Formats: sequence, structure tokens, C-alpha cells
Amino acid sequence: MVEKIATKEGVDKEKLIVLSLIAYLNEKKRRYMEERIEILKRYGVNSINELEEKIKKSEIEEHPTWEDLTTLENLEELIRKISDDIQHLQKIV
Repeated sequence: MVEKIATKEGVDKEKLIVLSLIAYLNEKKRRYMEERIEILKRYGVNSINELEEKIKKSEIEEHPTWEDLTTLENLEELIRKISDDIQHLQKIV
């Protein structure tokens, strides 16, 4: 199927696969970024550091905020890794 589409689109099969991976990873990254923004909005902050400061100053409850903070850290790491993967793939095409 990939070969058929590649031929139809006039693109090398390997290039089509790489472009497809880039599109897939961009979509995944977009979803993680949306989730990140949702959490930040929930607390009225723009960054993890701001959220940590609000917790330290007792401006917001520690629970479940610490759990959300951990989720944010994980999301940012996933976004970073996906961005790195996308950059590497873009060098191929």
C-alpha cells in the first residue's frame, strides 16, 4: 500500500515513510502540548516554575497540584524527546 501511494504521489517510498513519521510525531506533540496548556491554565500559570512558586507560597493547594506538576514535567520531557526525533527525521528528508 505504501509503495502504491508513493508511486501515485511521485515520492520515494522511504521519503514517504519518513514524512509520515514526522506528521505522526507532530500530531502526538500537539496533543501533549494541549494537555500541558490545559494543566497550566487550570492554575493560571505559564510555566512549571510559576506553578512550583505558587505551591511554595501556599497560593494553591499542594494536592493534587503536585501530581499535576509531575504530569507537566513528564509532558515536557515527552515533548522534548519528540521534538528531537522530528529534528533527526527532518535531516533525512
